[in-house]
Amino acid sequence: MDWNRVEGSWKQLKGKVKEQWGKLTDDDLDVIAGKRDQLEGKIQERYGYQKEQTKKEVENWYDRQSW
Repeated sequence: MDWNRVEGSWKQLKGKVKEQWGKLTDDDLDVIAGKRDQLEGKIQERYGYQKEQTKKEVENWYDRQSW
């Protein structure tokens, strides 16, 4: 997985992230700024997911994106 694509396109991807994880606020997304570890941390915080579940969800979301 090349997460650099996400970081480089973060402004365009924020809407897709919000569709997937609606509990994330705009402020959360601004702070995350495309960084995977911060995205996973906020998802865990907002949804109460375990680390492995969060990693799997983020990977699945990334794989569904059309690059």
